[in-house]
Amino acid sequence: MALLPASSNDQYEGAAASAWFLVLASVLTIVPGCIHYFLPDGGAGVIAHLDFGDRANTIIAIFAWYGAMQIPFGIAQLLVGLRYRALVPLFLLLMLIQQALSAYSAWFGKGSHGDHHPPEHYGSVVFVGLGLVFLALSLRRKHSKVQA
Repeated sequence: MALLPASSNDQYEGAAASAWFLVLASVLTIVPGCIHYFLPDGGAGVIAHLDFGDRANTIIAIFAWYGAMQIPFGIAQLLVGLRYRALVPLFLLLMLIQQALSAYSAWFGKGSHGDHHPPEHYGSVVFVGLGLVFLALSLRRKHSKVQA
């Protein structure tokens, strides 16, 4: 039994650009995941400029935990974008839900306290807009050419 099943790319009828957008999104998921997991402070101090207060260990642990989730999800996105394109619409929808919830929390909800916003807060908003476009493109069926 192989680790990966056969490719499903021949079953995908959406826009190729949507699959390539998912590949780009996978890189933009894996890289921050590695930053959150492997940097000594998870990027919380050096990138997000968070004030650790007396909770440095908790904040760093949460960043590492989030990075540990981002890395395999990014790998799955990469595999879908390159090899299992029939799942592109589903993965774009999952990413849209994740990024929309993250953007809402960052700007209006639980994480909206204070004036400072790390790069991810802006990236989430951008992704929601672009993600909607590429999700719509991934759901469009290619028109079959009728031969006369």
